[in-house]
Amino acid sequence: MTESWLDLPAARVDEAARLLLGWRLTANGVTVRLTEMEAYSGLGADPASHAHRGPTTRNAVMFGPAGRLYVYQIYGMHFCANIVCGEDERAAAVLIRAGEVVDGLELARQRRPAARRDSDLAAGPAKLMQVLALDKGANDTSVIDGTGPATLTEPDGPIGTIVAGPRVGVTSAHDVPWRFWIADDPTVSAYRRHTPRRRTG
Repeated sequence: MTESWLDLPAARVDEAARLLLGWRLTANGVTVRLTEMEAYSGLGADPASHAHRGPTTRNAVMFGPAGRLYVYQIYGMHFCANIVCGEDERAAAVLIRAGEVVDGLELARQRRPAARRDSDLAAGPAKLMQVLALDKGANDTSVIDGTGPATLTEPDGPIGTIVAGPRVGVTSAHDVPWRFWIADDPTVSAYRRHTPRRRTG
């Protein structure tokens, strides 16, 4: 029997990220097959994690239970979503970085009219949230019991080869190889290593 990402402890969040590849996330008439995920550990263990300094009002959902969404806003306009993993009171979450639209394609195109190709529709964490029409209202909702706006379902076929590499755009722990993606999948987002801003003047 294959180990479930839901049963893994927070210390094995990288394995949970691998296991979530190929799962399908459905919300508001669109289904996306997850093709790229990025793991973040919790208290003290991972300086790139929103939870590494302990629980706050913002990150409380990261401390469990598993199977809920942690949604946050970037640049004051875009939303990103993480799937909470691990045991209660031990923060861990997997950022949903990219996916392939496998159902509701026309609706996804309407929500992302700037996308030049269908493979670009959900090729990034904010883009994926746009095609699923999810925002901060999805924070702290379940993706496993049908009570939230988004629902995860198991893969319906083989996943393919999984590749690991450094995380994208984080200001700490840049080279931790906790970003996982399906090899040669055209929906995977472009890699950009964080570059510190130079001071002027």
